[in-house]
This record gives sequence, structure tokens and C-alpha cells, in this order.
Amino acid sequence: MTDSPGLMISAPSSGTGKTTVMLGLLRALADDGLRVQAFKSGPDYIDPAFHRAASARASFNLDTWAMGDGLLNAIAAQAAGAEICIAEGSMGLYDGVATRGQSGFGSSAETALRMGWPVVLVVDVSGQAQSAAAVALGFKMYNPELLFAGVILNRVASPRHERLARLGMEQAGLTVLGALPRRGDLTLPERHLGLIQAVEHPDLEAAIVGYADFLRAHVDLDAIKAEARGNGPGPGGALPQPPAQRIALAQDAAFSFAYPHLVEGWHAAGAEVLPFSPLADEAPAKDADLVWLPGGYPELYAGRLAGAQTFADGLRSHAQTRPVHGECGGYMALGTALIDKDGTRHPMVGLLGLVTSYEKRKLHLGYRQAQLQTTMPGYAPGRRLRGHEFHYSTILEQPDAPLATVADADGNPVAETGSCRGQVTGTFFHLITAEEAA
Repeated sequence: MTDSPGLMISAPSSGTGKTTVMLGLLRALADDGLRVQAFKSGPDYIDPAFHRAASARASFNLDTWAMGDGLLNAIAAQAAGAEICIAEGSMGLYDGVATRGQSGFGSSAETALRMGWPVVLVVDVSGQAQSAAAVALGFKMYNPELLFAGVILNRVASPRHERLARLGMEQAGLTVLGALPRRGDLTLPERHLGLIQAVEHPDLEAAIVGYADFLRAHVDLDAIKAEARGNGPGPGGALPQPPAQRIALAQDAAFSFAYPHLVEGWHAAGAEVLPFSPLADEAPAKDADLVWLPGGYPELYAGRLAGAQTFADGLRSHAQTRPVHGECGGYMALGTALIDKDGTRHPMVGLLGLVTSYEKRKLHLGYRQAQLQTTMPGYAPGRRLRGHEFHYSTILEQPDAPLATVADADGNPVAETGSCRGQVTGTFFHLITAEEAA
């Protein structure tokens, strides 16, 4: 357990530059000799890998919609030994869903309140000056219970622009913790799910060093550290239990979206996690009890996966006697075929009948709540699960028995029910956790 002080880096909306601030701050504080624990508020499965690269310590998601009190406590306790916690918000500070989940609505403000972390609001001041203070003041006043450390001005055009923006903040009674000049070279590469993965960045270390230098030159790090507060985790709770003792986990550029708290829970309970790379045409360990294919970007590597015969043969052999599970991209790889954006059909492993296509992109995004109709590795029929779905693929064929009854955050049914055939299961949602008992 820990009572490490912390801060929530948030913003009025997406696209304001909070990830740049987050990565630069993590590295700058670590370079100052602090043990820094990063967190991500919400279900994002790309950002934690960037956090880890910046802080040299695993980052974890905190999600009040998907997670109950016990799991939130257990994840917060991963900060043990850290001297400061820095969390990155998702979307805007108060953005969440309309229907309450296990312990809240999924907003970054809820996470900050629960943990006692003051908010550092990153405000994009491009196209305005003193008016930015009205926006920031509204965010501070919207929930007076929320601690508010101050603001970082981003995309400042000139010294005059900075003076005017600072004047507005001063008149509103808001502390300015830094002002970042506009620099187009500080953006991270993106693709259709947002940022590219950390493992794909051509020179991630150099980029993070650049962010840290930029933050150090334009932000008052001492003032930011002085604003850190925290409640620490509550009592009780545990990370998810492993679904098997020896788990072969696909890990490469095509399959990397495994939530850190799940894998940490498996390790903590004594399970052996055996990574392998389908892209390198590696078969899963022959003595594995379970093969788990997480999500990722199989559509970008469909040709290579179609030709990965050793991987496919090993997976088929395993599935004859032991379970295989795939999530999103892993689910698609377990199917019969994947059609890429150019309309080319690539044969997949064929353990399920699923056929998916990226030729006509359609966004599928949001929380998912599922009730299992049959066994999924680690979970019995009837168990209620919470997860998140984010992809652009379209189902052309889904002939196998449904794995679960699936709905969105408001309880509306969705067509992506997952599939099961023999020892093989798959879902389009990324598992976050099972529901805790009321």
C-alpha cells in the first residue's frame, strides 16, 4: 500500500497535447531522481506502453466504470515505493458515459477525486487569449470538490500571446504552471486507433527526451511537485486471477493490447507468462495451458500472418486439447479470413468461422458488459464481464455459437457477441475485469 502524492494531467477535450505533457513530465521527474508511478484514467491500452517507456515503470489503467472498489484499490496499490504518481486523463476532464458502472461513470474527474489527486489542466490557447481563462475557470468551478492545481498553457503563439493568456488566468485566480510554445514537431505519430504503438515508434527514446527537455524549459517542475496530493488506495481488493498456470501470450506489433493490470495479476498469482511472436512465425509454447491472443493491428500485417505457418500449426495443435482465446485483433486472427483495406482476402488460422473486413471501415467504440453463455478461459458460464471495444472492422460472417450476450454501457445490445467453437473462444471487446459481487 502507498500514500504517494499524485496529480491528474487532464484537459478540456481530446487533442490538447496532454500526452506530450504527460510523457515529458514523467521523464523530467524521473531524471530528477524521483520514483514515478504512471496511471491512465479510462480504458486506453496504447498510452500505458508510452508511460512505461518514459518512466521505466509499468503504468496501469484506473477505470471507475469498468472496475469495482476492490480492483481500483489493488491497482492503486501498484504505486508502492513510488514518490509521486502522475495520471493521464482521457478525453475531457468530466467526460464519461451516461449510465453508472461498477463504481462510477468513467471520467477522469472521478479518478482524481477518488485518489485525492489535484488536476493540472492542459489548455490549448490557440485562437484565443484571455478567453481561455473562462474555459479553465469553468472546469475548476464545475465540481468544487475537485482539487485544482493549476493550468499549463499549450500552443502559445508568441510572448505577447502568453502575456495575454497569463493575464486572463491571473484575473480568474488560476495558477499558471507553465506555458508551452507552439511546436509542430512534438506531435506523436497516429493512425486509426489514435497513437501508433510504442513498439512501432521509429525513435521513441529520442522523442521522450525531447519532450522532457521541452517541459523543463517551459514548466515550473518544482511548483508542479509541490501541488501533488493523494489519499492512497483503500483497503482490500486484488488484481485479476490468472485463467491458467502457463499462459502463452502473443506479444509483437500485431498483438500488444493486453491491459497491464491483467498481466500483472497473472504474474502476482504465480502464473508463468510465456511471450511469443506470431509475426516472427513463432508457435506458442508446447507446454502452455492456454494461448491468449490480445488485440492489436493484425490488419496491417495480414499478409505476414497468413504466411506464418509455424504459428498457425502450433495454434491448431494446441486447440485440439487446450483452450485458446483471442481479443479483437486476436479474435480476427483466429477466424477464417481477414479482408484488408484494399479488399484483399487473407486466410487466417481458421479455428473460428469469423470473417472480418476493413475494406469499408466502420467505427465500433465503447464500453462493453457481457454475460457469458459458455466457458471462457478463467470464467464460468453466467459470469458478467466488463471490457472495451475499439476497432474499425466489419463482421461479414460470424457462424459459430455466441460466447456471450453483449451490451454497451447503457445496456443496449450489440451484435459483436464473440464466438466459441470447441476449445476456442474470442471477443471483440478487450477484457478489463469480471464484475465484483455486490
